Amino acid sequence: MKPGGCLISRRRFLRAAGGAAGALAATALFPGALRAAGGKTVDVAEASGATPAERARKAVALLGGMRGFVSRGDAVVLKPNIGWDRTPEQAANTDPEFVVAVAEMCLAAGAKSVRVFDRTCNDPRRCYVNSGIQEAVERFARRNRVEDALRIHHVEDRKFVRTAIPNALSIKEWDLYRDALEADRIVNLPVAKHHSLAGVTLGLKNMMGVMGGNRGQIHYRLSECLADIHRRLPVALTVIDAGRVLLRNGPSGGNLADVKAFGKAFASRDVVAADAVAAERIFRLSPRDVPHIGKAMEAGLGVASVSQIRRVEG
Repeated sequence: MKPGGCLISRRRFLRAAGGAAGALAATALFPGALRAAGGKTVDVAEASGATPAERARKAVALLGGMRGFVSRGDAVVLKPNIGWDRTPEQAANTDPEFVVAVAEMCLAAGAKSVRVFDRTCNDPRRCYVNSGIQEAVERFARRNRVEDALRIHHVEDRKFVRTAIPNALSIKEWDLYRDALEADRIVNLPVAKHHSLAGVTLGLKNMMGVMGGNRGQIHYRLSECLADIHRRLPVALTVIDAGRVLLRNGPSGGNLADVKAFGKAFASRDVVAADAVAAERIFRLSPRDVPHIGKAMEAGLGVASVSQIRRVEG
């Protein structure tokens, strides 16, 4: 893949005392969250922790654990952001410890295989190395003797498959990555950051990394196109890395002055709900302030209203 690929550019609510705390948090963030008329609520975990791995594990635990999302024998795709030739400190990619923690949880839940990849925007080799993700995944696999089960690999052009997207809003077909199409489960691992065109990039936009072709074209109708991709490739779980957040000059960044330590992770089986909560908590933006989140709600890809979201903290 050439460096120019970017051009213009799913358990129950916590029980007993924990459940009560989560309910209070939900009403504080989204007034009327537990009074959603006739609609079921969706849990979004918000976890704090000293390390990226701790935050990732806690966020998934708040949702009941990885076994609620990954079953024994599943082929799992982990889709982090590895798009940029940046170090972890620059917060343009998902933190390597965060990725490894989620991979470990998937294997512990019984996954047969876990594959990690992203179609990068900068040079793939530099992105995989300088992000720290390749080394972290390979080191964990060696130490734990799970090299056959856990692999990180570069995207190969030959593995993009022209795929029809039924009921599409904008793109009726696109070249999508075969590993994602064939996976039993996709676990979405975005980093939370500013984006000069989309406003913010979180779970919904992170799935652009399974797309082939000229992805720059979809920025003209980004909201509709992202809805189409998620309609064809729904994710089982979204875990958002918000440990370090790039607040300006995204998506690539580069200046440490643009990065803020936030120390959080967000997780939900509903990617729209995860994005809605993260956008509000980190960037003080409502779903309607971020067109692609609003469009995903309208398209029925997740919660139709923030009143259906129940936030669980830990």
